Amino acid sequence: MPVLARKPGALRNGAPFKDWVLPAGIDKIRRRLAALDDGNRQMVSILTAVLQDGLQAVEAACAEALREGVCSADVILNILARQREPTAPVTIMTTPQALRLRSEPVADCARYDSLRRAI
Repeated sequence: MPVLARKPGALRNGAPFKDWVLPAGIDKIRRRLAALDDGNRQMVSILTAVLQDGLQAVEAACAEALREGVCSADVILNILARQREPTAPVTIMTTPQALRLRSEPVADCARYDSLRRAI
């Protein structure tokens, strides 16, 4: 992958990648991106995502992009990023009794005013 990141043209012209067997969704994306000027660069960014997200997640993102009729690395990487986002934490509507203060603090702004006048 580091070689492809530096030289994305190797994806098109490199001997190791000529007969490369990819999963169906990723292969469809590769064939569609091959028609674009920056298709190799986009495909390399998609393949680089495999290192972080795994092959199954990237393939699922490619399949989702194909279902939506969009063929772009930005869209696929966005789908992967949305899948990585953590779920929102549960909001506590009422404070449990064990966490309530027994004596709430009193705001004493006069103390800070006296400190400010002393300087």
